[in-house]
Amino acid sequence: MSIKQTSTKWNLSVPLFALSALSVQGRLAAAEPPNIVCIFVDDHAFQAISAYDHPISKLAPTPNIDRLAKRGMVFRESFVENSISSPSRATLLTGLYSHQHGQTRLGCCLDDQKTWFPELLQHNGYTTSVFGKWHLNAEPKGFDYYDILFDQGEYYNPKFRRPDTQGKYLPEEGYVTTLITDHALAWLDQVTDEREPFFMLLNHKAPHRNWMPDLANLDLFNDIDFPEPATLFDDYATRGTQMQTQELTIARHLGYAFDFKVEELAGEPTLPYIQESWPGAIGQLNKQQRAIWDEAYKKQNAQFLKNRPVGRDLVKWKYQRYIKDYCRTIRSVDEQVGRLLDYLEKKGILDNTFIVYTSDQGFLLGEHGLYDKRFMYEASFRTPLIISYPPWVKENSTCDKLVQNIDLAPTFLDVAQVDIPGEYVGMSLVPLLKHERKHPWRKELYYHFYDYPAVGNVRKHDGIRTDRYKLIHWYGEGYGGDPAIDLWEMYDLKNDPEEIHNIYDNNHFKKQRKALHHRLTKLRKDINISE
Repeated sequence: MSIKQTSTKWNLSVPLFALSALSVQGRLAAAEPPNIVCIFVDDHAFQAISAYDHPISKLAPTPNIDRLAKRGMVFRESFVENSISSPSRATLLTGLYSHQHGQTRLGCCLDDQKTWFPELLQHNGYTTSVFGKWHLNAEPKGFDYYDILFDQGEYYNPKFRRPDTQGKYLPEEGYVTTLITDHALAWLDQVTDEREPFFMLLNHKAPHRNWMPDLANLDLFNDIDFPEPATLFDDYATRGTQMQTQELTIARHLGYAFDFKVEELAGEPTLPYIQESWPGAIGQLNKQQRAIWDEAYKKQNAQFLKNRPVGRDLVKWKYQRYIKDYCRTIRSVDEQVGRLLDYLEKKGILDNTFIVYTSDQGFLLGEHGLYDKRFMYEASFRTPLIISYPPWVKENSTCDKLVQNIDLAPTFLDVAQVDIPGEYVGMSLVPLLKHERKHPWRKELYYHFYDYPAVGNVRKHDGIRTDRYKLIHWYGEGYGGDPAIDLWEMYDLKNDPEEIHNIYDNNHFKKQRKALHHRLTKLRKDINISE
């Protein structure tokens, strides 16, 4: 598949003085529709954004992301259709469910013949770009310029590929979140004086595992104890065998070196792929970076190594190290969001730019004793979504409608006044942003996770969520000793928001269970899913 090459106009090697001399204010006067920026981060839990008022974020605030929230709308019931990275990225681009665009699993297999919304923006006068994490099995299309990481990307001194690198990924020295923002601002320097509106997709790697903070933030939160989730020691008593075979617990499945940064315990029993990943991650740091890193974690680890906890106390220590590194990594994301907002404000185009902040999925921060995503449980299924655009969106507004990542592509096209393809299954969020109260909206969401067997060993499952109830179906043949399963879970989210009590077999909810089964069957039929 060929990649659209950038013209000289978009080549970042062209000096700024050689570009059009049109003033920013002149472009603003003619700019209809607006510029669009989508900040798309990896594994950012809503619990770690202070605009969502979670106890974690009260101790680790995100003031720059909150600036967007104060200028716009916070979606409190925003979800994904498949909580894993590559499928979610494909859904963002296509406006389709995973089984429709083909990328049901991490490694396979996006149908690049589907229409991606950046192509339509490009064909309708937008200058388009993508920066940062790509992580798809298809080449970028619909982008005038791209500057993307190799595979998952590394936190320190990562490699990037651009149209002018002849297919090679070239290393750069620095921290990945800062470098991605540097590249994006350099591109904006060349397009903000042009007549055409721009679309920019800013894909941050952070805060993806293994949560390696920037050097300046290594000592953040050292004197803070974060609140533990109520379900940190969940025993899964009301769930099936799938929770006994999954491999995503904080207590048993995180690695001492790779995840907790305690190299002295690298030989402790852990999953092989985790043990093998640490040398590559830490090996990216140069000598000066490594010295600062080692000194910081040497101090942090001293007390642990001197008097190692056991039992529940060890799990509590693991949780604290995990959540602190996670929030330290987010601090750099927040700082770089601030840089971007400051840039747009200085250019005089902040109010004329439609800005979305979201994540490829939610993330479990100790809920049910888990880390990672994949599950249909709320902390994994639910994702942050904040949208700022002053001409339409009231300051400090919120939305409690059930929205999903299938809605983003049609929203961008609607904002750009571009026709939405009939094959797109999502709904434009514009009526919600404009507070059109009489606009009809969905009453339920469909979810489907396919990536088994794979890292984490989470079994296939699908389900339906309404404003109050959730029905989950775990299914499929087992591998590597796992049993075949056909199991159901049901939760009353109003009375059991922590999802502790599986009420599927409770006859008090017989009527609701029957209704959920009927609605799930209808949803599956409507989107033509057979698995």
